[in-house]
Amino acid sequence: MMMNETLTEIYHLLFERFGPQHWWPGETQFEIIVGAILTQNTNWANVEKAIANLKSADLLSPEKLHNIEVSQLAELIRPAGYYNIKAKRLKNFLDWLFENYGGKLPELENVDTERLRAELLGVKGVGRETADSILLYALDREVFVVDAYTARVACRHGLIEPEADYEQLRELFQSNLPQEGQLFNEYHALLVRVGKEFCKPKARCAGCPLEGLPHE
Repeated sequence: MMMNETLTEIYHLLFERFGPQHWWPGETQFEIIVGAILTQNTNWANVEKAIANLKSADLLSPEKLHNIEVSQLAELIRPAGYYNIKAKRLKNFLDWLFENYGGKLPELENVDTERLRAELLGVKGVGRETADSILLYALDREVFVVDAYTARVACRHGLIEPEADYEQLRELFQSNLPQEGQLFNEYHALLVRVGKEFCKPKARCAGCPLEGLPHE
């Protein structure tokens, strides 16, 4: 079976079992970006508490967060964990947005995706998964997001070598699927779901929607 056919089959098996995942939660572009930065090394329930704090304080906008002290921001996002580090990362993102685009997210719309990705990766504290999450979920760019769950599923089903890095894994999916943001969105969410429920560090293959596919 060709790689594109295999990846398409995996998607259909996961979607058939789990249905649409409704990612990424957030009422605005900016809320999705904040969530993408805050979700590093924590679970989503904690991120929701931090975002709720920002909303309660009426501070969930680029201008308002850019103008408050980093210590105040850290206190508000405390539920997300690593709050001092994450406050600095948010501030670094906002500094980049204001220095280069006047603090206006619509200004990013006409920037080429690869250039925008390179700029985001230049922001201290924004790694590849975070940058790609911002591009896909907040800015509707056709960028496939990969993570530890993606790597685990891909390795166990022989799609990629265990030593493959982030970019090789991203390229595997991005070059073998139709270039559709909605598909990329749903596929990543489904891989996270199967990774959490079945493809754990210790695999639980019985009952997995991918059980019938070749695997190690």
